[in-house]
Amino acid sequence: MLLLFETPGGFAIFKVLDEGKLSNVEDLGNVFSSAESARKMVKLKAFDKFDNTSEALEAVAKLVEGTPSKGLRKFLKANCKGETLAVADSKLGNIIKEKLTIDCVHNNAVMELLRGVRSQLSELISGLGEQDLAPMSLGLSHSLARYKLKFSSDKVDTMIIQAIGLLDDLDKELNTYAMRVREWYGWHFPELAKIISDNILYAKSVKLMGNRINAAKLDFSEILADEVEAELKEASVISMGTEVSDLDLLHIRELCDQVLSLAEYRAQLYDYLKSRMNTIAPNLTALVGELVGARLISHGGSLLNLAKQPGSTVQILGAEKALFRALKTKHHTPKYGLIYHASVVGQAGPQRKGRMARSLAAKAALSIRCDALGDGEDNSMGVESRLKLEARLRSMEGKDLGRLGGSAKGKPEIEVYDKDKKMGSGGLITPAKTYNTAADSLLVQTPVSADENSVKEKKDKKKKKKKADAEEEEETKTEESSKKKKKKAKTEVEPEVEEPAKKEKKKKRKHEEEETEEPAKKKEKKEKKKKKSEV
Repeated sequence: MLLLFETPGGFAIFKVLDEGKLSNVEDLGNVFSSAESARKMVKLKAFDKFDNTSEALEAVAKLVEGTPSKGLRKFLKANCKGETLAVADSKLGNIIKEKLTIDCVHNNAVMELLRGVRSQLSELISGLGEQDLAPMSLGLSHSLARYKLKFSSDKVDTMIIQAIGLLDDLDKELNTYAMRVREWYGWHFPELAKIISDNILYAKSVKLMGNRINAAKLDFSEILADEVEAELKEASVISMGTEVSDLDLLHIRELCDQVLSLAEYRAQLYDYLKSRMNTIAPNLTALVGELVGARLISHGGSLLNLAKQPGSTVQILGAEKALFRALKTKHHTPKYGLIYHASVVGQAGPQRKGRMARSLAAKAALSIRCDALGDGEDNSMGVESRLKLEARLRSMEGKDLGRLGGSAKGKPEIEVYDKDKKMGSGGLITPAKTYNTAADSLLVQTPVSADENSVKEKKDKKKKKKKADAEEEEETKTEESSKKKKKKAKTEVEPEVEEPAKKEKKKKRKHEEEETEEPAKKKEKKEKKKKKSEV
């Protein structure tokens, strides 16, 4: 029985001297406790050394996949005729049995035997010491890891993720420091904030000037334009700011140094990010730019993860909060996320931004897959896609003729207008009226024809009739209004005459009622007195 053993230096075949001990799997560990007992159990029969690292990497990669390499096949054919071979992988054993017709064994005893051989490997193989095995195994493991991950030192998107994160942090810090400089120095020279709007130029001017009294003597031509310099010097003479001590100006200048150093480092970091993006994702960079592409990769986690996303996900990447809010409240979902900051979307009008974002996301998804999984390192696909999108944007903004849906490859045929044509429900039922040239107003008097005179006479008659009808209606209205006024006057006079008679009648009724009520009351009083006296 033979044993196949893989080492970082090559393949080894051991002859099992005492096969009876394989029945006791638990005792095999004690057999390999010392080098002498191990030599009694197994003996090296043949060793096939790797010539270089690439050959070792190829052989180990094949073993990981469960298939023997060409060198291993030749080695087994030469040394394993008519023998049973013990292997560490059952899948490898089945392939060797099929292709080389060598019986293979894989069980717990074989695994324990391999473990014992590994513990005494330097003693069993002469010329292969532990000091040689350690660097060989380390180098081979690194090579295998690079092969499995298709590793390339140039294509490390982790650097892009860290760089874009640091760039955003630097922008925040720069903004905070610059606002602090403006606020601090504004107590001494408040007019300077309106004169210089750029933060970097402001910091440079403050660092050079110090106290505002020195502005008239200094030359700002290297920093500012001539007009701005003249305005600054005029404002420094009539400034309303307070006086500041030299110690305060020292700290303000140190803060200006911090702002300028951060700005300089930010420029260097941007150049680094630009070069890395052109190396790792050239097509994506050509399509959406360095910053937007880097933010997409950072948000996706890696370029490979981003390549697995469809175009619809790339379109709204960065707007997840708005998306889930819209789904929860059953409102419209967002049309774009980080891709909104791309120049192609920014050039589109407000009503066409969503359409351009959808088109750009589809092209960006293809570019990302080409960068992540393709072998080419040029940006031809990204440049071509950008040109197509810009042409489409021009056609949309210019309102060129094209189909609303589908492909815009073929131009639609323009049909000749027919005034009497009937096309379904929207067609013309009656022929269109001819254009009336008489309705045009002309400065030059033209001779009037007989037909036109007759038309004018008819119009004049109609106008006269309308006027007569209107006059009759007005007369009837005036008559009705006069009658109503007379009736109202009569009704107002009559109550004035009737009022004194009514008053007299009311007085008589009250007097009669009082007379009738008095005897009745007297009777009631008498009855009450009688009842009291009786009691």
